[in-house]
Amino acid sequence: MNAPLKIRPVPVRKSIVVKAPQARAFEVFTARFGAWWPKSHHIATPEMADGIIEPRRGGRWYEKGVDGSECDWGKVLVWEPPSRLVLSWHLNSKFQLDDAVESEVDVQFIAEGSDTTRLELEHRIAAVDAEAIRAAVDAPNGWTGLLALYAEVASGVAS
Repeated sequence: MNAPLKIRPVPVRKSIVVKAPQARAFEVFTARFGAWWPKSHHIATPEMADGIIEPRRGGRWYEKGVDGSECDWGKVLVWEPPSRLVLSWHLNSKFQLDDAVESEVDVQFIAEGSDTTRLELEHRIAAVDAEAIRAAVDAPNGWTGLLALYAEVASGVAS
């Protein structure tokens, strides 16, 4: 029996400028991931206490529940502080773990001055339900809304 065909739609691309030096922009996105990622955006049964990106190639990208449980979302594929981060994403269109989903979130931090950084995000998806995943992450409460929350923390507006 043949495996279902994985579809590869056009990647989702987002860009935002933050009032923060490149190193701080990278640090807020990675080391302070749980400070800006909304607790409502979790996949495990328990409520989310924190979101974590381990600071190394091969590190985990996961959520920690209020009960101490952990739920993996993906892995760190590229770790190049302060300029680039690539994460694997193994969530289907229902935001459930699915090892058949081959998806990557490529984030670049481009210095535009001593205190301004442009973040460019590209979410590449290969999955049976790729179009539905793309629609979900391209929606206003997807990467657009998430990056707006990130920008508030990175720019020092929120903490």
